[in-house]
Amino acid sequence: MRRIRHRHGTLTVQHVPTPAPGPGELLVRTEAIGVTLPVVRKLTPHGAAADGPVDGPVDEVVDEGDDGAEPEPLGGEVAGVVEAVGPDVAEATGFAPGDRVTGLCFGDAYSDAALLHTAMASAVPDHATAHDAVALVRGGLVALGALEAAHPRPGETALVTAAASGAGHLALQLARLRGGAGHVVAAVGDPAAKGDFLRALGADAVVGYGDTDWGPPADYALDAVGGALLGPLVRGLTDGGRLVAYSSGGGTLAAHELLAGAKSVTGFQIGRVARERPALYAAWREELWRLHAAGELRPAVAAAFPLAEAARAHALIRARGNLGKVVLEP
Repeated sequence: MRRIRHRHGTLTVQHVPTPAPGPGELLVRTEAIGVTLPVVRKLTPHGAAADGPVDGPVDEVVDEGDDGAEPEPLGGEVAGVVEAVGPDVAEATGFAPGDRVTGLCFGDAYSDAALLHTAMASAVPDHATAHDAVALVRGGLVALGALEAAHPRPGETALVTAAASGAGHLALQLARLRGGAGHVVAAVGDPAAKGDFLRALGADAVVGYGDTDWGPPADYALDAVGGALLGPLVRGLTDGGRLVAYSSGGGTLAAHELLAGAKSVTGFQIGRVARERPALYAAWREELWRLHAAGELRPAVAAAFPLAEAARAHALIRARGNLGKVVLEP
């Protein structure tokens, strides 16, 4: 089988034997692989902006070579069909060959076949495609969890940054569906290019990061950008407003910016929910599938690239040109 790893940030295609699943593992023949921002940031050349266009060459997929460094695996969401199960998996979980599943793979996700731990796996319902699965489950769980951390109340104004991203476009919809927001503002780097897409998903207003006026103060913000945007976001909150940071953009704040208006900033990590509150994690996942089956939550796939063109997929995200989830297809 083929798998793609990286060596010093350069993507490398390898041809290796298909692995056998161990205890607690499923061997999944992948049909769709989700490309995540953390992976793209990890491979971003030193000095280049992970959240904007990159000057100079992008990563290239090259034949396997040996420069003394062991290529590292790339993780991500996968969806596909179970080909084999590890010892005792069928008895313990009910998963069996032929099942359609999705989940987060921490090993070699960029591959024709991936090993997926049963704790991270869930069944894909009949109404969903493999693209739906990688676009909805992980990004939707992040979006729903970030929304819950904001403690939304019906009728409030919500502000969503990176609103056209894989998680952001779902957070925008969930703010209305789950949070009962009365007004939803989508913030992006290029409102002209992304405005129609976001309004079709329910945004009442689309603003640019550099705009001087984002409209009325927001009751809460769901932020995946951070950095230099963190200060303006907090200043754009109403008194008592809440900001939930759910990505790794960094940034710093002066305490007085929070104290003056009794504002708060909360960090959210979906991995902690998966580890410490598995029942809640499963309930959120079922809620996402229910909303999707009802046609209320619409995951969008921005582009699908062949596995061997993973570098192009990374470049699209690095340039912030995607409208929804970016996937790879073996």
